[in-house]
Amino acid sequence: MKKQFNRMKQLANQTVGRAEKTEVLSEDLLQIERRLDTVRSVCHLTQKRLIGCFQGQHGTDADKRHKKLPLTALAQNMQEGSAQLADETLLGKMLDTCGDAENKLAIELSHHEVQIEKEILEPLWQLTEAEIPNIQKLRKQLAKLVLDWDSARARYNQVHKTSGTNFQVHPSKIDSLKEEMDEAGNKVEQCKDQLAADMYNFVSKEGEYARYFVTLLEAQADYHRKSLAVLDKVLPEIQAHQDKWTEKPAFGTPLEEHLKRSGREIALPIEACVMMLLETGMKEEGLFRIAAGASKLKKLKAALDCSTSQLDEFYSDPHAVAGALKSYLRELPEPLMTYSLYEEWTQAANIQDQDKKLQDLWRICQRLPKHNLANFRYLIKFLAKLSQNSDINKMTPSNIAIVLGPNLLWAKTEGSLAEMAAATSVHVVAIIEPIIQHAVWFFPEEIDFNVSGAFVLLPAVNSNHLSHTGNEYESGTQERKRPVSMAVMEGDLLKKESAAKPRDTAPSTTPPPVRNGGNVSAPQHQPQPASAPSQLSVNPPQNAAGPSPHSVRRAVKKPAPAPPKPANPPPGQPGSPSSAPAAQPPSSLMFDLHSVGTEIGKFNDSNSSAQEPLRGPSSELPAESAGKELQNHLMLDIDNDTESTAL
Repeated sequence: MKKQFNRMKQLANQTVGRAEKTEVLSEDLLQIERRLDTVRSVCHLTQKRLIGCFQGQHGTDADKRHKKLPLTALAQNMQEGSAQLADETLLGKMLDTCGDAENKLAIELSHHEVQIEKEILEPLWQLTEAEIPNIQKLRKQLAKLVLDWDSARARYNQVHKTSGTNFQVHPSKIDSLKEEMDEAGNKVEQCKDQLAADMYNFVSKEGEYARYFVTLLEAQADYHRKSLAVLDKVLPEIQAHQDKWTEKPAFGTPLEEHLKRSGREIALPIEACVMMLLETGMKEEGLFRIAAGASKLKKLKAALDCSTSQLDEFYSDPHAVAGALKSYLRELPEPLMTYSLYEEWTQAANIQDQDKKLQDLWRICQRLPKHNLANFRYLIKFLAKLSQNSDINKMTPSNIAIVLGPNLLWAKTEGSLAEMAAATSVHVVAIIEPIIQHAVWFFPEEIDFNVSGAFVLLPAVNSNHLSHTGNEYESGTQERKRPVSMAVMEGDLLKKESAAKPRDTAPSTTPPPVRNGGNVSAPQHQPQPASAPSQLSVNPPQNAAGPSPHSVRRAVKKPAPAPPKPANPPPGQPGSPSSAPAAQPPSSLMFDLHSVGTEIGKFNDSNSSAQEPLRGPSSELPAESAGKELQNHLMLDIDNDTESTAL
C-alpha cells in the first residue's frame, strides 16, 4: 500500500514538473513500441473482416460448415426443382446439372474456410491476442518499476540532503533508503532487458507474420482453381444440353444461327407465315399495309418463337400473319439482303437503263450468302404470287415494295432515323419492285412453298392465275429470256390503245402470246389447217436440239443472261421488213379464228401455267395485238391476266 502511494506521488510530481521522469528505453526500442500498437490494430481488424467473409459457421468442422453454407441450400433447391420438372425438359436438366455443380462448389468452399481458419486466422489471433499483449504488459510493468525506482531515489536524495543539517536522522534510515533504491534499479534493469529481448524478437519475426497473408492468397488461389475445375468439367455438359435444345426464339436471332439450330432451309417464321397467307390471305385487300391488332400480333410472334404447331387460330387473321412476317424480317440483326451488299444494291437502284438495271440486280442476287439467297428467293416467289391477285388485294409489285421493302434492306450506318428511312425506302422500292415483277426471270426454278412438309395447304379452287412454280421455259429453247420492265409494258399499252381502230367482224385474230421471242408451236394433238382467211404469220419454231434452259441455268451462274433478241419480228412491229400480212414464210404456222378461240378458252378454263412470252425491253407488241375481239366475244387483254402474272 505504501509502495502504491509512493508511485502515485511520484507520478504526480512528474506530471506537474516537480520531478524528472527517467527514460530507460533507447530510441530503437521506443520505435518498436510504437509499431506494436499499430501492428496489433491492423492485424486485429484484418482478422475480424476475414471472419466476416466466411459463409459457414466459424469454428466448426468441414462437414457441419458444409450443411450451413448458402451454396448447399441453393444446390438442394435446384435438385428438388429438377425432380419436379423431370429430366426430359431442358430446364429440368439444367437445374439438375447446376445443382450438382453448386454442391461440389459448396464442399470446396467449406474446406477452404477450414484451411483459412487453421493457417491464417489462428496465427493472427495468436499474434494480436497473445504475443503483442505480452510485450505491452511487460512494458507496463517496466513503467511501474521505473516509478518505484524514481520514488526511492527521490526519497533517498531528500534524506541525504537533510542529514547534513539534522543530526537526528539515523544513519540506518539512509542505508535502508539506499538499499531500496538500488533494489528498484536492479528490477528496472531486469525488466528492461526482458522487454528489449521480446521487442527484438518481435521484429525478427515480422517476415513470419507477413507470410500469413501469402498463405491467404495461396489458399484462395487453390480454392478458385479447384472451383474452376468443377466448373470446367460441368460446362461442356450443360452447354451440350443447351445446344441440343432446338426450341429457341427465332425473332431477333441471326438467320444462319436459326437455320443451323433448327436444321431448316427456310426460316420458320417465313415459311409458316407464307403458308398461312397462301391459304387465307392471297385475296385480302391491303395485305402487309393494314396493321394488325397488337395483342394478336404479339401472340403470333410468341407462338412462332416457341415453334408451336397450334397456329389454326391465326389463319382467320391474315393481317396479323403479314405483320409477323414483316416484324421477323425487321428484327433480323442483319437484313435479309445483307449489309455487305447495301452499296451495290443502292447503286443498281440508281441505274436508269432498265436492261442494265435488271442485269446488275441479277448479279447481286447471285452474290447473296447461300441461306440469305434461299430465303430471299422463297419470299420473292411468294410476293410475285401475291401480286397476281392485285386486282383484288390491291397489292401490286409497287405497293408490296413500298410496305415490305424497308424490312428487307436498310443501312448499317448511324444517322437520323427519318433520313435513313427516307433514303432507304426510295432505293429499296426501286430494287424490290422490278425483282417482284420479273420474279420468274430472276428465279426460274420451280418452288414448293411447303419446304419442310409440316404444313397442309388446302387445294386451290378454280384459279385463273399462273402456277406458283414460276416455270419460264419451253422445251425447245436454250436461252432464258428476261421480261420487259413495267415502264416499257405500260408504254406499249398506251401506244396500242391510241392506235386501236374500229374492228370489223372478219374472222381475223391474233393467237395468244407465247414464250421465247414470239415462237409458236401448234398443239400436237390438233391438226394444222392449210390456210385460212386473215391468217397471221409468225416465226418458224426454233430447233429443239441442245440442253434445256434449266441445265444451262444451273451450269452457268454468270454472266447474267442476255436480253431476248427476236429472230423475225411480227408484221407491223418496228424493225419488221414489211408490215403487210401477206408476206409469210413457207414454214409459218397458221391458226384460224375458231382454233385460236378454242385454245384461249382451254387456256382459261384449265388453269394452265402457260405465260406470256418474256420480252426484252427493246421489243414491242404490234398495235393490232393490244386487244382483239375474237369469235365468241373473247377479249385478249395482256394487261389483265397473263402479262401481270408473268411479272
